[in-house]
Amino acid sequence: MSEKRESFLQRLSRVVLGIFGWRAEVLAPLPAKCVIVGAHHTSNWDLIMGLLLMGATGYRFRWLAKDSVFWGPLGVVLRFLGGIPVNRRERNQLVAQMRDRFQEATSLKLAITPEGTRGETPYWKSGFYHIAIGAGVPLVLGYADYRRKVVGFGPILEPTGDIVADFEQIREFYADITGKYPRNHGIMKLKLQNEGPAVP
Repeated sequence: MSEKRESFLQRLSRVVLGIFGWRAEVLAPLPAKCVIVGAHHTSNWDLIMGLLLMGATGYRFRWLAKDSVFWGPLGVVLRFLGGIPVNRRERNQLVAQMRDRFQEATSLKLAITPEGTRGETPYWKSGFYHIAIGAGVPLVLGYADYRRKVVGFGPILEPTGDIVADFEQIREFYADITGKYPRNHGIMKLKLQNEGPAVP
């Protein structure tokens, strides 16, 4: 049986990446349902790189972003590209909502930036982990490494429920990933108590 031919969008996305000296890589086939961790998040360019990764690999995924950017025609475009608006100004049971989405879907790849902002943060939000545990899906470690100029999907991690032990594996992987503005890397530790409803 012949391999599936690449679509025009895949070829175009790879060409665009190549023009800027980048390439896309996938370490292992993605499962139908998963939570994609996106780090480090230091620039609006990360969204562009993520969309090019989606185009180049053919893996369509949804992604969370603050609702303030989903206005007018731009909001329509962002939703078309997979964006899901999140109200970060109030507690909203996001973990439960995303868990229910996974249960209802036959296929869902959800990308979340644990740092939650482009600026330096004192800790990573743990919502991505709780969503994966609640939905019973694996974590895929996604990244845009501006040092190597590679955007991709890295290792697949089956969360065990021991968030501290699992996060050590996540921290080890992202220690070698360089964001566009390294000074804005969020500190790679989790706030485990008094976090309230998790908002990635």
